[in-house]
Amino acid sequence: MGSEGPKAVTIHVTGFKKFQGVAENPTETIVSNLKDFVEKRGLPPGATLGSCTILETAGDGALPLLYQTLESCISKTDISSHKQIIWLHLGVNSGAPKFAIEQQAVNEATFRCPDELGWQPQQVRIVSEDGGTTRARETSCCIEEILKLLKKKDFDVTISDDAGRFVCNYVYYHSLRFAEQKGHKSLFVHVPLFSRIDEETQMRFVASLLEAIASTCY
Repeated sequence: MGSEGPKAVTIHVTGFKKFQGVAENPTETIVSNLKDFVEKRGLPPGATLGSCTILETAGDGALPLLYQTLESCISKTDISSHKQIIWLHLGVNSGAPKFAIEQQAVNEATFRCPDELGWQPQQVRIVSEDGGTTRARETSCCIEEILKLLKKKDFDVTISDDAGRFVCNYVYYHSLRFAEQKGHKSLFVHVPLFSRIDEETQMRFVASLLEAIASTCY
Protein backbone atom coordinates (compact mmCIF):
# COMPACT_ATOMS: atom_id res chain seq x y z
CA MET A 1 0.00 0.00 0.00
CA GLY A 2 1.42 3.39 -0.92
CA SER A 3 5.04 3.61 -2.01
CA GLU A 4 6.87 0.63 -3.45
CA GLY A 5 10.47 -0.42 -3.11
CA PRO A 6 12.98 0.58 -0.43
CA LYS A 7 12.53 3.90 1.32
CA ALA A 8 15.08 6.53 0.31
CA VAL A 9 17.46 7.31 3.16
CA THR A 10 20.38 9.70 3.57
CA ILE A 11 22.87 8.81 6.30
CA HIS A 12 25.13 11.57 7.65
CA VAL A 13 28.16 10.40 9.63
CA THR A 14 30.31 12.10 12.24
CA GLY A 15 33.52 11.09 14.03
CA PHE A 16 35.78 12.78 16.56
CA LYS A 17 39.30 14.18 16.67
CA LYS A 18 41.89 13.20 19.26
CA PHE A 19 41.35 13.70 22.99
CA GLN A 20 43.19 13.09 26.24
CA GLY A 21 44.54 9.55 26.28
CA VAL A 22 43.72 8.90 22.60
CA ALA A 23 46.28 10.59 20.36
CA GLU A 24 44.83 9.05 17.19
CA ASN A 25 41.08 8.63 17.15
CA PRO A 26 40.05 5.76 14.83
CA THR A 27 36.74 7.45 14.07
CA GLU A 28 38.58 10.39 12.48
CA THR A 29 40.31 7.98 10.10
CA ILE A 30 37.14 5.99 9.39
CA VAL A 31 34.96 9.01 8.66
CA SER A 32 37.68 10.71 6.59
CA ASN A 33 37.99 7.64 4.35
CA LEU A 34 34.37 6.54 4.31
CA LYS A 35 33.18 8.23 1.10
CA ASP A 36 35.91 6.60 -1.00
CA PHE A 37 35.37 3.23 0.67
CA VAL A 38 31.60 3.31 0.12
CA GLU A 39 31.95 4.49 -3.49
CA LYS A 40 33.94 1.36 -4.31
CA ARG A 41 31.64 -0.93 -2.32
CA GLY A 42 28.24 0.61 -3.04
CA LEU A 43 25.15 0.99 -0.86
CA PRO A 44 21.68 -0.61 -1.08
CA PRO A 45 19.14 0.93 -3.50
CA GLY A 46 17.71 4.16 -2.15
CA ALA A 47 20.52 4.70 0.35
CA THR A 48 22.87 7.67 0.12
CA LEU A 49 25.91 8.57 2.20
CA GLY A 50 25.53 12.24 3.05
CA SER A 51 28.02 14.43 4.90
CA CYS A 52 31.07 13.03 6.70
CA THR A 53 32.13 15.38 9.48
CA ILE A 54 34.88 15.30 12.09
CA LEU A 55 33.85 16.97 15.35
CA GLU A 56 36.06 18.46 18.03
CA THR A 57 36.07 16.18 21.07
CA ALA A 58 34.37 18.80 23.19
CA GLY A 59 31.00 19.38 24.79
CA ASP A 60 29.53 22.82 25.35
CA GLY A 61 32.18 24.70 23.37
CA ALA A 62 31.60 22.53 20.31
CA LEU A 63 27.79 22.90 20.29
CA PRO A 64 27.67 25.70 17.68
CA LEU A 65 29.58 23.50 15.19
CA LEU A 66 27.45 20.46 16.05
CA TYR A 67 24.18 22.31 15.45
CA GLN A 68 25.56 24.03 12.37
CA THR A 69 26.40 20.57 11.02
CA LEU A 70 22.97 19.16 11.92
CA GLU A 71 21.10 22.10 10.41
CA SER A 72 23.20 22.43 7.25
CA CYS A 73 22.58 18.84 6.22
CA ILE A 74 18.83 19.20 6.00
CA SER A 75 18.36 19.82 2.31
CA LYS A 76 15.13 21.08 0.77
CA THR A 77 15.29 18.10 -1.57
CA ASP A 78 15.24 15.63 1.32
CA ILE A 79 12.32 17.41 2.96
CA SER A 80 10.25 17.70 -0.23
CA SER A 81 10.84 14.06 -1.18
CA HIS A 82 10.18 12.86 2.39
CA LYS A 83 13.57 11.16 2.38
CA GLN A 84 14.50 9.70 5.77
CA ILE A 85 17.49 11.47 7.34
CA ILE A 86 19.65 9.47 9.72
CA TRP A 87 22.55 10.65 11.87
CA LEU A 88 25.24 8.09 12.60
CA HIS A 89 27.77 9.21 15.20
CA LEU A 90 30.95 7.20 15.72
CA GLY A 91 33.05 7.43 18.87
CA VAL A 92 35.90 5.38 20.31
CA ASN A 93 35.85 3.39 23.52
CA SER A 94 39.56 2.87 24.11
CA GLY A 95 39.01 0.03 26.57
CA ALA A 96 36.49 -1.94 24.50
CA PRO A 97 37.31 -5.16 22.63
CA LYS A 98 34.25 -4.99 20.36
CA PHE A 99 31.77 -2.65 18.63
CA ALA A 100 28.83 -1.30 20.67
CA ILE A 101 25.51 0.06 19.38
CA GLU A 102 24.34 2.64 21.90
CA GLN A 103 20.65 2.39 22.73
CA GLN A 104 20.34 5.69 24.58
CA ALA A 105 21.92 8.85 25.94
CA VAL A 106 21.26 10.46 29.31
CA ASN A 107 20.91 14.10 30.28
CA GLU A 108 24.12 14.17 32.32
CA ALA A 109 27.61 15.50 31.60
CA THR A 110 30.25 14.24 34.03
CA PHE A 111 33.57 14.34 32.21
CA ARG A 112 36.35 12.14 33.62
CA CYS A 113 38.91 14.56 32.13
CA PRO A 114 38.71 18.00 30.51
CA ASP A 115 37.47 17.98 26.92
CA GLU A 116 39.65 19.44 24.16
CA LEU A 117 38.41 22.95 24.95
CA GLY A 118 39.18 22.56 28.66
CA TRP A 119 35.64 21.98 29.98
CA GLN A 120 35.12 19.37 32.71
CA PRO A 121 31.53 19.40 33.99
CA GLN A 122 30.42 17.27 36.93
CA GLN A 123 26.78 16.12 37.14
CA VAL A 124 25.62 18.92 34.85
CA ARG A 125 22.33 18.66 32.97
CA ILE A 126 23.04 18.63 29.23
CA VAL A 127 19.70 20.31 28.42
CA SER A 128 18.31 22.02 31.52
CA GLU A 129 14.73 22.20 30.24
CA ASP A 130 14.66 18.42 29.85
CA GLY A 131 14.60 17.92 33.60
CA GLY A 132 17.04 15.98 35.74
CA THR A 133 20.22 14.08 34.96
CA THR A 134 18.39 10.74 34.93
CA ARG A 135 16.34 11.70 31.84
CA ALA A 136 17.20 9.38 28.95
CA ARG A 137 16.50 9.59 25.23
CA GLU A 138 16.43 6.40 23.17
CA THR A 139 17.21 5.90 19.50
CA SER A 140 14.29 5.12 17.21
CA CYS A 141 16.51 2.99 14.97
CA CYS A 142 15.77 -0.75 14.88
CA ILE A 143 18.89 -1.71 16.78
CA GLU A 144 17.95 -5.36 17.36
CA GLU A 145 17.58 -5.84 13.60
CA ILE A 146 20.79 -3.92 12.92
CA LEU A 147 22.59 -6.15 15.44
CA LYS A 148 21.31 -9.32 13.73
CA LEU A 149 22.48 -8.16 10.30
CA LEU A 150 25.94 -7.28 11.60
CA LYS A 151 26.30 -10.55 13.51
CA LYS A 152 25.41 -12.45 10.33
CA LYS A 153 28.53 -10.91 8.84
CA ASP A 154 30.57 -12.16 11.83
CA PHE A 155 31.27 -8.77 13.40
CA ASP A 156 31.87 -8.77 17.16
CA VAL A 157 29.16 -6.31 18.17
CA THR A 158 26.79 -5.79 21.09
CA ILE A 159 24.03 -3.44 22.24
CA SER A 160 24.90 -1.06 25.08
CA ASP A 161 22.59 1.05 27.25
CA ASP A 162 25.38 3.23 28.66
CA ALA A 163 27.26 5.61 26.37
CA GLY A 164 29.23 6.98 29.33
CA ARG A 165 28.97 10.57 30.53
CA PHE A 166 31.72 12.07 28.37
CA VAL A 167 31.53 13.85 25.01
CA CYS A 168 30.05 10.84 23.15
CA ASN A 169 26.98 10.79 25.39
CA TYR A 170 26.85 14.62 25.27
CA VAL A 171 26.73 14.74 21.46
CA TYR A 172 24.36 11.77 21.26
CA TYR A 173 21.87 13.38 23.64
CA HIS A 174 21.78 16.59 21.60
CA SER A 175 21.50 14.63 18.36
CA LEU A 176 18.64 12.44 19.63
CA ARG A 177 16.79 15.55 20.79
CA PHE A 178 17.37 17.30 17.46
CA ALA A 179 16.34 14.20 15.50
CA GLU A 180 13.11 13.87 17.45
CA GLN A 181 12.24 17.51 16.78
CA LYS A 182 12.95 17.19 13.05
CA GLY A 183 11.52 13.72 12.43
CA HIS A 184 14.96 12.20 11.82
CA LYS A 185 16.73 9.23 13.39
CA SER A 186 20.00 9.23 15.32
CA LEU A 187 22.34 6.41 16.32
CA PHE A 188 25.66 6.30 18.14
CA VAL A 189 28.14 3.45 17.78
CA HIS A 190 31.34 3.00 19.76
CA VAL A 191 34.31 1.38 18.04
CA PRO A 192 37.52 0.01 19.61
CA LEU A 193 41.05 1.23 18.94
CA PHE A 194 42.75 -0.03 15.77
CA SER A 195 45.11 -1.99 18.04
CA ARG A 196 42.09 -4.09 19.07
CA ILE A 197 40.32 -4.35 15.70
CA ASP A 198 42.32 -3.36 12.61
CA GLU A 199 41.43 -0.46 10.32
CA GLU A 200 40.31 -2.57 7.34
CA THR A 201 37.89 -4.58 9.50
CA GLN A 202 36.52 -1.40 11.04
CA MET A 203 35.98 0.16 7.60
CA ARG A 204 34.06 -2.96 6.51
CA PHE A 205 32.07 -2.84 9.74
CA VAL A 206 30.98 0.77 9.24
CA ALA A 207 30.07 0.12 5.59
CA SER A 208 28.01 -2.89 6.71
CA LEU A 209 26.48 -0.73 9.46
CA LEU A 210 25.33 1.81 6.84
CA GLU A 211 23.75 -1.03 4.86
CA ALA A 212 22.04 -2.41 7.95
CA ILE A 213 20.69 1.00 8.96
CA ALA A 214 19.37 1.64 5.46
CA SER A 215 17.67 -1.75 5.21
CA THR A 216 15.92 -1.39 8.57
CA CYS A 217 14.40 2.07 7.99
CA TYR A 218 10.69 1.75 7.47
